[in-house]
Formats: sequence, structure tokens, C-alpha cells
Amino acid sequence: MKLVVVFLALALAAASVLAQPPAKGPEGRQREMQQRQMQQEERERMREQMRDVYRERQGRPERPRQMTPEERAKLRRDVEETSRDLRRK
Repeated sequence: MKLVVVFLALALAAASVLAQPPAKGPEGRQREMQQRQMQQEERERMREQMRDVYRERQGRPERPRQMTPEERAKLRRDVEETSRDLRRK
């Protein structure tokens, strides 16, 4: 009976050890570090691109402001008047 208990304990311990990912050697660690470095470089590149976008946005002229109802009415009258004048000619 004790032998069965010892065997089960060893089997459970072995199962948990075998479930672990294999230990990485120096090459695996170097590859992992290179991937991390590439990710950091990509993040830095993205930050720079976003900074450039915000800088460009500041240099652009502002959107035209919305016209008041009076300005729209005057513009409408002017366009209608010009249209009438063009038809007469």
C-alpha cells in the first residue's frame, strides 16, 4: 500500500514537471531579448509617428467657423441676385 502511495506521489510530481515549458538555453534567451527589443522599437516608432501627426495638425489652418443666420441669408440673396443677372445676359 505504501508503495502505491509513493508511486502516485512520484507520478503527480513528474506530471507537473513535464507540464512545464522546457528550460530556455542561452539562444532562447537571446531570441526573446531580440523580440522584446523589436517590440520596444516598434512602440517608439509609433510614438514618433503620433507626435508627427499632432505637430502637423497644429500647423494646419483652423476649420472655417459656422456662418450666422444673417450671413447665410445675405449669401443666399447674393447668389440668387447673381444668378438672375447671369440669366439676363
